Amino acid sequence: MRVLIVGGGGREHAIAIGLSSSPSVASIHTSPGNAGTRSLGTNHDIGSSDIDGLVGLSIEIQADLVVVGPEAPLVLGLADKLRDNGIPCFGPHSGGAMLEGSKLHAKKTMLELGVPTGSCQVIKDVEDIPKFLDSFHSPWVIKRDVLAGGKGVTVTSDRIAAEHALSSALEEDGIVLMEEHLDGEEASVLIVMDETGFVCLPPSQDHKRAFDNDMGPNTGGMGAYAPAPVVSPSVMERILDEVVEPMHHHLRNQETPYRGCLYAGLMIDENGAPRVIEFNVRFGDPETQVTVPLIDSDLGQLLLAAAEGSLSSIEPSFSGMSAATVVLASEGYPESPKLGGLISGSETSIDEGETVGMVHYAGTSLREGALVSSGGRVLAATGVAPTLEGAVSTAYEIMDNVDLDGSHYRSDIGHRALKR
Repeated sequence: MRVLIVGGGGREHAIAIGLSSSPSVASIHTSPGNAGTRSLGTNHDIGSSDIDGLVGLSIEIQADLVVVGPEAPLVLGLADKLRDNGIPCFGPHSGGAMLEGSKLHAKKTMLELGVPTGSCQVIKDVEDIPKFLDSFHSPWVIKRDVLAGGKGVTVTSDRIAAEHALSSALEEDGIVLMEEHLDGEEASVLIVMDETGFVCLPPSQDHKRAFDNDMGPNTGGMGAYAPAPVVSPSVMERILDEVVEPMHHHLRNQETPYRGCLYAGLMIDENGAPRVIEFNVRFGDPETQVTVPLIDSDLGQLLLAAAEGSLSSIEPSFSGMSAATVVLASEGYPESPKLGGLISGSETSIDEGETVGMVHYAGTSLREGALVSSGGRVLAATGVAPTLEGAVSTAYEIMDNVDLDGSHYRSDIGHRALKR
């Protein structure tokens, strides 16, 4: 089949690599893509939020499946328009996408279904800020009720910083959420689902802070690994019972069923109890880079089945390996990344039996034949190995060969699991 991938990040490159080894996939198109996806198929110069342009492209290339990477086109209704034109889309309709498009909508849905999550208050008036800061314990968790590229959450113990985050969000959006701070260890579970069933990919753990020891501002994600040992078999059973199954029952019974990936961002407490921090409506980035490589079966068949509402007919298999990915960020990321820097050494790969190392390209482009940075998160070095230690070591071995002036990456990816 002919597949169109929408997006241009490391997530989309990881999906393209997975599809390139799928027997069911004949050709891959990516829009807009990046330097990595270019080598696996055809890139198209249509932005991921150009809904009419993407629908037109899908018709033009006679796409058998469209896989949507980012959340914005889903909220804007890309899946709806594709399905109106008879094109299967892996990604939920605009109503389902509001689980990520509105934090308030997601919170209301969880409370209605009894899905465990933290308490929440909605602030609409700047004069109420002191009262709400007094009613929640530090550190304060502040969430904008809009899409913010993974950077719409502020967690701070500094009251002045909290006041600034709240007032800024109110000024920009007219509404802001303050949530209970949840203690524990974070984990992510990516769930492929349609109205007939669901498939959980290996649980992973993201590293959202910019610098080592979880310091610095929140980012879109500086690295990840899978499987995450904090999600033990007993914890996974609770996640299924308390989170996945209630959400699946709800989403399958909507007027338009949910078809795509539901990303559950979780906090696991010391007793193994999961609570939902957030839902996203697409594959995570960088979680995709460590979960898709662990799928042994045909990725194209899995995604097409979900897009067509026949997921229950698919029995995917997983390798049982471990994977780790380390993100290289531009100088100044996340506040004001410096772009256009020359990248060298990224062509390095490792293939030593069961141990594999590769680069997933993200904010990269070609300028007069040279590879340059074009985004805050530039690329990720990924390792797959029989053990997590081996996967982490392989990822850093790849990263050691990459050079970009002023860039930075975390040196402690996987530290929680490796200390267990």
